[in-house]
Amino acid sequence: MTHEKEERSLIIIKPDALQRSLVGEIITRFERKGLKIIGMKMMQLDTALVEEHYAHIKDNDAVFPRIKRFMTATPVIVMAVSGISVIDAIRSIVGPTRGYEAAAGTIRGDYSLSIQSNIVHASDSKESAEVEIKRFFKEDELMQYEKINTVFVHSDHLL
Repeated sequence: MTHEKEERSLIIIKPDALQRSLVGEIITRFERKGLKIIGMKMMQLDTALVEEHYAHIKDNDAVFPRIKRFMTATPVIVMAVSGISVIDAIRSIVGPTRGYEAAAGTIRGDYSLSIQSNIVHASDSKESAEVEIKRFFKEDELMQYEKINTVFVHSDHLL
């Protein structure tokens, strides 16, 4: 990270997005915002990883068993991204947790009416982002590269 306001965040594209073939659309929204993908993989979450990630609600017997079933039902896509003020940028792209409260134009506003099946998870702070990234990625799975903005002058020449 080179800019003082550059941050990293974790995004999980959840099973409902995979089932509904929304993965490309979701990734495109983050890329169009200018965020840099520094890690991405598809993985099947196991119970232990879900329990660790959702430790803050693990003891809620009314909610957690459904979330555990949901998050382990099919694979997910996990992404680590970076950018200037990336936490706030992602939260505005994603919308509030409750899909029925999310504005049109946000991922959840366009594709979700639910709390659980809300298409994506996004880190809510710099601190949680760093913990979550370490939970899902080994350090050697995160790429360091300069993101270069290019302008096409002619079809065969880049500036």
